[in-house]
Amino acid sequence: MATKRNDARSIISTESAARRRPTHVKAAQHAEPAVPLGAAPAGISEQDQIAKLAYSYWEARGHQGGSPEEDWLRAEREFHSRRETL
Repeated sequence: MATKRNDARSIISTESAARRRPTHVKAAQHAEPAVPLGAAPAGISEQDQIAKLAYSYWEARGHQGGSPEEDWLRAEREFHSRRETL
């Protein structure tokens, strides 16, 4: 099995490194969220709904890249625009 050294000078297997970071997954700038459009169930706060939407953007990118702050701001904009159309 092939090995390489990481920054901490410990030996890691390239096979396990490949499993952690698949090369076939590409980051998407504006991937579709996994959160459905429409009214949220009663008892879920606005902040929780925005957090779930922002998290869904990260999930849609394959858990890679992006910025949590940009995801949050995008989720806020989308959340408020959805509420205006309902």
